[in-house]
Amino acid sequence: MITIVFIKHLMITIVSNGEMMPSPQNRTFLPATQDATELLGKLIKLNRRERKMSEDDLAGRAGISRRTLQRIERGDPRCAIGLFFELAVLVGVKLFDMDDRATLALHLGRVNDKLAVLPSRVRSSTRAVDDDF
Repeated sequence: MITIVFIKHLMITIVSNGEMMPSPQNRTFLPATQDATELLGKLIKLNRRERKMSEDDLAGRAGISRRTLQRIERGDPRCAIGLFFELAVLVGVKLFDMDDRATLALHLGRVNDKLAVLPSRVRSSTRAVDDDF
């Protein structure tokens, strides 16, 4: 069961195990994350302008509002990553240093192969290591 509690204008979600998590609106991001989303957003904006597309045209093609497009072009990390990628593909931003879908599919296959041989779950050790010799 999830309970939403308002404490002095700070929305906090209490998860079923009793831990408190800040709401997505108040979440902070690492500087590297902020830099990456800002870079991708600016590349989207640059390519859109080079293709002489208006904000309304691109937002319409992506099925999003103009306001959401502006947030993505500013690099807002709270926007869905799928929208960043969708817009990047629509304006021709090269993702993952790959030129075509075949190369992307090849790399995706390799990652899937690696994931297949790793354990499906990772558990933290609950038992203390006895290293007194």
